[in-house]
Amino acid sequence: MLPVITLIGRPNVGKSTLFNRLTRTRDALVADFPGLTRDRQYGIGRIGLGPYIIVDTGGIGTAPEGVEALMERQVQRAIEEADHLLFMVDARDGCSPEDIEIAQKLRRLGKPMTLVVNKSDTADPSLAVADFHRLGLGAPWAVSSTQGLGVRSLIDQVFEQLPESDEGAESAEDQPGVKVAVVGRPNAGKSTLINRLLGEDRLVTFDLPGTTRDSIFIPFEQLGRHYTLIDTAGLRRRSRVHDVIEKFSVIKTLQAIEAANVIILVIDAHEGIGEQDATLAGHIIDSGRALVIAINKWDGLDPEERERIKEQFSRKLAFLDFAKRHLVSALHGSGVGLLLDEVDKAYANATRNLSTPELTRLLEAAVTEHQPPLVRGRRIKLRYAHQGGRNPPIIVIHGNQTEDVPESYRRYLINRFRKALDLLGTPLRLEFKSGSNPYEGKRNQLTARQIGKKLRLKRFTQRKG
Repeated sequence: MLPVITLIGRPNVGKSTLFNRLTRTRDALVADFPGLTRDRQYGIGRIGLGPYIIVDTGGIGTAPEGVEALMERQVQRAIEEADHLLFMVDARDGCSPEDIEIAQKLRRLGKPMTLVVNKSDTADPSLAVADFHRLGLGAPWAVSSTQGLGVRSLIDQVFEQLPESDEGAESAEDQPGVKVAVVGRPNAGKSTLINRLLGEDRLVTFDLPGTTRDSIFIPFEQLGRHYTLIDTAGLRRRSRVHDVIEKFSVIKTLQAIEAANVIILVIDAHEGIGEQDATLAGHIIDSGRALVIAINKWDGLDPEERERIKEQFSRKLAFLDFAKRHLVSALHGSGVGLLLDEVDKAYANATRNLSTPELTRLLEAAVTEHQPPLVRGRRIKLRYAHQGGRNPPIIVIHGNQTEDVPESYRRYLINRFRKALDLLGTPLRLEFKSGSNPYEGKRNQLTARQIGKKLRLKRFTQRKG
């Protein structure tokens, strides 16, 4: 499962800036005043030796009250979830009394950590970190979150310190069949749906706790087909499926998404489409996993409420247009029987082999119908396509000036490929590659010869005159 790295420190030391740098996003708000981050922010780290979960936290104060006390509880929870802590300090401020007090608290925890001296770009790195040796947390690491200096090497050394997984422990790769993660907001009905999918007539091979964060792998078989359900809320006994509160952990959800082949996103029709639904959907898109959507508790809605949910979905989750929507009742079982069939289709599409002649033919047809735009007076040329990966399918398109393909034309090509190939249930990614122009050098030489010829003709004309 993905390791968890948590950013901690007093306010305004650059935690959110480093979070954005590591995730290559702008998800965390950044401003030059303290206290902007009041809740934990989660993302997938894209810089380093492999993917990991990065957690941004609010600043730790020395005497928290009110909102600050709630922030500190959030930080404490993030520390408990972490495999490695990055304790950030500010090189421009020097070692403050707050830094010393936080360091004393962290030493008592015994958690693996690295002391990160941020904003070290304005001075010699050795001088920037000198004042922080007295914190007694090992060698300080100089970085600049804004400019990215030292960030990659910081994460590489963190990976060297992460504990290796137990050799005897079961992992996602060890599980049989298609791995299906059931994710959704608290109380959306995830555990009820899992129990319904398993059913009394299903053969449950064994229940296997996955990680210390209680992700549970549940291998089972249906009609000769093998699956492993990944329960992010903790498997419930049947007598408890009506509980109104479900355990919910963003960490477990992100790890389950990364471990799965197919995601079932459960949406509570009674609650409507919320911000958490959109955030979860964004993580699924980023992961590239195949997706099936289960709109739960549908049977209890009147026609007006059903229209409202459909409108919300089209407005807030339009980017999930590739995924099949199922209207279900996990409690009563209506519509649930079709979910695993849809899981099979989505996984098959995500892992399909796509032939180069077919992809090139589809590309040529798309370009003929709607040509790429002109860039600096020259038209973008798209010549041929081939498959570059599976799960999700990646189509690599070769041509000239492909770095200038606008986002609107990229979406047009994705829709054309998806419709022609019937790739329902899986995201589709395009990569563009430009080949060197073999005539570019010759064109430059020809231009030079033409210029020289004109100069000689001009001198000849002047001499004649």
